[in-house]
Amino acid sequence: MLKIAYHPIYRHPLPEGHRFPMEKYDLLPQQLLHEGTCIKDNFFEPSKPNDKHILAVHEPEYYYNLVNITLDQRAARKIGFPLSEILVEREVIIADGTIKASLYALENGIAMNIAGGTHHAYTNRGEAFCLLNDQAIGTRYLQTKGLVKKVLIVDLDVHQGNGTAQIFQNDASVFTFSMHGKSNYPFKKETSDLDIALENNTNDNTYLQILKSTLLKLINQEKPDFIYYLSGVDIIASDKLGKLGLTIEGCKERDRYVLEQCKSNDIPVMCSMGGGYSPDIKTIVDAHANTFRLAQEIFF
Repeated sequence: MLKIAYHPIYRHPLPEGHRFPMEKYDLLPQQLLHEGTCIKDNFFEPSKPNDKHILAVHEPEYYYNLVNITLDQRAARKIGFPLSEILVEREVIIADGTIKASLYALENGIAMNIAGGTHHAYTNRGEAFCLLNDQAIGTRYLQTKGLVKKVLIVDLDVHQGNGTAQIFQNDASVFTFSMHGKSNYPFKKETSDLDIALENNTNDNTYLQILKSTLLKLINQEKPDFIYYLSGVDIIASDKLGKLGLTIEGCKERDRYVLEQCKSNDIPVMCSMGGGYSPDIKTIVDAHANTFRLAQEIFF
């Protein structure tokens, strides 16, 4: 069965007019249940993990400043959400969702988190709606437990996975691959093991051609035991914070290709949803829902 991490805390109250579409975290599971893609048993509720799993990635000073809400104002502003105890609890629970989904992926071939994809969180700071790096925490958890050795992180959010690149720099056990908008945030990029920077308005055909000429080659080259897939839907043309030109169908074909490669090469994959900022919330929910629909179709 497809297992999906979800917790009511994922939808966090924000000031009126905030550009982050927090309501998607309620609407997406509702849509999946309504259309019959999922049943209630597909979902599991994460909790707070042991701090040691977070401290395997993040520096203690930064983490405990978050927990105690003693982060300095400049650092807090970079996160982009008003800092609070409940916000930090939310992020910790999202990380646990990714840890537990990673274990389900080892059992079932795939598992997912309704939230996550917090790839702008560095070892010692957060930015751009990211406090803790969920896929980095999941990676270290699996490696520390001796469950996997080599991990491939496939980050196809429109924004470069700068925090993930920094966390795993000089670490041969994790290969970071980020395909993102060239002229988009972050404006000072980090160096992933492989970065592909795309021009503004890149269309479906060009995007898929580049992905298909890259991913299988990487799998054959790196021979990962496990893949983390960051399936941001901010690559579509209507996205307010992206600058690419894909259709929602092109975004779906991206997901289909990635998941089919994981399945055909017998590599467990854990998916975190990442970003999506189209003006119409229905567009965001439908684009994210496609990832879950395809997971059911391809793996079950």
